[in-house]
Amino acid sequence: MVQKYQSPVRVYKHPFELIMAAYERRFPTCPLIPMFVDSDTVNEFKSEDGAIHVIERRCKLDIDAPRLLKKIAGVDYVYFVQKNSLNSRERTLHIEAHNETFSNRVIINEHCCYTVHPENEDWTCFEQSASLDIKSFFGFESTVEKIAMKQYTSNIKKGKEIIEYYLRQLEEEGITFVPRWTPPSIAPSSETSSSCKKQAASLAVVVPDTAQAEGLASEALGTPTGPPEPVAGTPDDKLDADYIKRYLGDLTPLQESCLIRLRQWLQETHKGKIPKDEHILRFLRARDFNIDKAREIMCQSLTWRKQHQVDYILDTWSPPQVLQDYYAGGWHHHDKDGRPLYVLRLGQMDTKGLVRALGEEALLRYVLSINEEGLRRCEENTKVFGRPISSWTCLVDLEGLNMRHLWRPGVKALLRIIEVVEANYPETLGRLLILRAPRVFPVLWTLVSPFIDDNTRRKFLIYAGNDYQGPGGLLDYIDKEIIPDFLSGECMCEVPEGGLVPKSLYRTAEELENEDLRLWTETIYQSASVFKGAPHEILIQIVDASSVITWDFDVCKGDIVFNIYHSKRSPQPPKKDSLGAHSITSPGGNNVQLIDRVWQLGRDYSMVESPLICKEGESVQGSHVTRWPGFYILQWRFHSMPACAATNLPRVDDVLASLQVSSHKCKVMYYTEVIGSEDFRYGSMTSLESSHSGFSQLSAATTSSSQSQASSMISR
Repeated sequence: MVQKYQSPVRVYKHPFELIMAAYERRFPTCPLIPMFVDSDTVNEFKSEDGAIHVIERRCKLDIDAPRLLKKIAGVDYVYFVQKNSLNSRERTLHIEAHNETFSNRVIINEHCCYTVHPENEDWTCFEQSASLDIKSFFGFESTVEKIAMKQYTSNIKKGKEIIEYYLRQLEEEGITFVPRWTPPSIAPSSETSSSCKKQAASLAVVVPDTAQAEGLASEALGTPTGPPEPVAGTPDDKLDADYIKRYLGDLTPLQESCLIRLRQWLQETHKGKIPKDEHILRFLRARDFNIDKAREIMCQSLTWRKQHQVDYILDTWSPPQVLQDYYAGGWHHHDKDGRPLYVLRLGQMDTKGLVRALGEEALLRYVLSINEEGLRRCEENTKVFGRPISSWTCLVDLEGLNMRHLWRPGVKALLRIIEVVEANYPETLGRLLILRAPRVFPVLWTLVSPFIDDNTRRKFLIYAGNDYQGPGGLLDYIDKEIIPDFLSGECMCEVPEGGLVPKSLYRTAEELENEDLRLWTETIYQSASVFKGAPHEILIQIVDASSVITWDFDVCKGDIVFNIYHSKRSPQPPKKDSLGAHSITSPGGNNVQLIDRVWQLGRDYSMVESPLICKEGESVQGSHVTRWPGFYILQWRFHSMPACAATNLPRVDDVLASLQVSSHKCKVMYYTEVIGSEDFRYGSMTSLESSHSGFSQLSAATTSSSQSQASSMISR
């Protein structure tokens, strides 16, 4: 398996020429890098005007590896070839390196780049990327991979320190300024020097280099918004090392690389709203920085958020009055680490009454709004305290907990809430303080704990009786001034006291079921399952020619082929798949087949658009201008290629799934609408501006990438 590394952008607050003077002092050897024994110049080229300087070195490295492994390999040193291409005119240095030793067994490639900061010509940016591919190594492939990764990450950490060491050395020698390159034919007068400075500054932003055209260093760095103190170049499309430390925390080089690569994958493939960096990092932490696993659960969560419009829940949904009066929970200041503090008086809450009065879905939606508010408060506290805060603390008071809290429907609702929160808000709980746990608590814990992730469980602190008042108790985590009054503290807590929900507010099972279904289906999207040999099809009847059929769908699972057909006659009533193995449990999920097996393409119906292959995780928007009235059939058909071909990040899970029957099932979430031609400006989905169209409102509310696939063709 190929191991890859991508660094964030590291910013030196020194001019490019001074950084180059410090960099050259690393050769022919560097005492700060013990493994770097020596280097010899193999080739060197200088242009006549001195602007281009290319030097190729053969570097000798003493790898810290077991003596036995070196003896088996038959080498004491490893040799690398490094090619440095300095362009003083454009103020760039590109470094390419590859291994010479064991090149037929191990392939190591590295690319580094020094460029001028796009927004400050007196600062220098640095990036590096690398790949390691071990083909074979005498049966020690895993050992060699670990040694290589360990050596590389240790050198990454030292990289900036080494440059800063030589900068201090230059300063001690009285060298604090190195003049920029100027063409030899121009006298270095003050006027020309000023003009050259402006010219160099303009050239520093546009770097016509092949490597930069590939995206290694041509992205512009943005400026941070919000925080009171400046950060050295927080970017829009790339992550800056100072930004990571300030807003995301101290990450190892490999963790930084995982974040950057997953973020880049989302930008390239996800055609919807991209999560914030701190949220991407949460999914990575939840899966121990396994990119494949983190990507899988994050894509599922993004689809879930879009389907239920969770991004807008704080603005569009208000909790019922019953929840405001009887749900004994609320936000209360912050803990000693700056995390937002949520207080839940579970023992005082009538869970049975809330479930009977509101239903399971309303409770779930309220908990989702609490989590969304928690994410917002984490961002605010990050700015207030000047350090990364990505999780909150929850204080649960169990005083009053008894057997009525173990009412089966209530426990079922609790387990459902835990399942949804665990799947979509990973690593948001920093600490859970459970106070005054009664004797009945072990029973509840036995029921609940299997549904809680191991990482989350380790954050639980449980206190029985008044143990929270002693050493290692509440005062270790919360300042005395904000301990709630009901816990013998000095701070008045505005969290509702809960109490029994009046039975007059209870609703019948039928009313609750209808309410739950309404909450589930408030989204304008529908879900459908697609099986091998059983496509999902929907029928659209067109009365007026030149109408516009629009669609927006997400491929939630598997790969599908999207087709549009036209028929002059209506298909038979829909045939729903009745196979037990294909039964759909999610609301709105179905599989409908309209095209009769005896129909022949070209005689009974015709294809009006070219088939579109859509990969797992893609979001597709498009439109079709109808030429004839009649019946149009939109079809999502199973595509036989394995899901792992959808990205350049192959997943073992996908390969294993391809061997199972369940791999022959795909899932899509779609919305369609027919718009009159007078309300539709011809073009892609971004041109929908009809005030009568629900789809146009969707387009305005959804942040869609301009790279979304679109089909807008007149049928032939």
